[in-house]
Parts: sequence; structure tokens; C-alpha cells
Amino acid sequence: MIELINIVLLGLLVITAIAAIRLHDLFAVTIMFGIYSLLAAAVFVVLDAVDVAFTEAAVGVGISTILMLATIGLVGRQEKPPTHRPLLPLVVVIVTGAALVYGTFDMPPFAAPDAPVQQHVAPRYLEQSPHEVGIPNVVTAVLASYRGYDTLGELTVIFTAGVGVMALLGFRRRQSRVTDSRKEEP
Repeated sequence: MIELINIVLLGLLVITAIAAIRLHDLFAVTIMFGIYSLLAAAVFVVLDAVDVAFTEAAVGVGISTILMLATIGLVGRQEKPPTHRPLLPLVVVIVTGAALVYGTFDMPPFAAPDAPVQQHVAPRYLEQSPHEVGIPNVVTAVLASYRGYDTLGELTVIFTAGVGVMALLGFRRRQSRVTDSRKEEP
């Protein structure tokens, strides 16, 4: 049953991604990306990664969609036709994808009991976290204590991106007001 749910969700992810690529209306693309993020959050829930699903739903569906809609309000709803052939970006994507796939060849098989993470990190967390952190739940201990700086860094990146977008939106408004006032002066 779980496999069927995974196959359906992954199929919907592929359909949504292809639809987002094919559309030229930026509002529709934004909505498709929101749907994609919601489906990705559902995949994470099925995989029992509820904390990751919550983050994906909050950032992917919520914040990103709002920022893209605000950007559409500034740049317009229709995609402008490209002025060049997308050959170079396509080559960069293919080379990057090939490098990432090549990097996976050294990885141990999924959930292999002799993988380094199963031999060193996981047993240590299971044995030592109640004594080191004082929290009996290992997942909470890892997220709140061991990964605390990582989470703080992620929040800093999100906050910085939000401040940057707000600064750009504010600069655009001031610039258009100055342009509008100059047009009215003669």
C-alpha cells in the first residue's frame, strides 16, 4: 500500500514539474510550484520525515509562493520570449547532473547495515544523547541540540533572503515613484 502511495505521489510530482516547465503564464507556474512543494511535503510525510515535511510546507508552499506572487506583481504575468538559445544552460545542467550521479557511485546501498553512518553516528546518538542532552527522544535531541546551529543557519539564510526581497520590492517602489513624479513635473 505504501509503495502505491509513493508511486502515485512521485507520478504527480513528475506531472506537476512538466506542467510548470511547459506553462508561460508566471502566475500558473507559481501555483504549480506551490502544488509541487505540497506534494513533496506529502512524500516526506509518507517517508516518516514529518519535520522535513513541515519545513517544506512552510517554506515551499507558503513563503516561496508569496515571494513569487509579489515578484509577479512587479514584473508582469507573462513570460518574455528568450533572446538567446538555451544551449549553454542545458549543457551546464547536464554536466552538473552527470557529476552528481557520478558522486553517488561511491555510496553504500540504501539502508546497508555496514554503512559508516550505521556503524558510527547512529549508535552514538542512540546511546549518548539521553546523557549528553537530557532529552529522552533521540530525534528531538538531534534536531534541538546536535543540529541546533544548522537550524539557526537555515533560519538565517531564509531571513536574509526575505530581507533582500523586501529591500528589492521597496527599492522598486521608490524608483517608480521618483519616475512618476518626474513625468508629472513638466
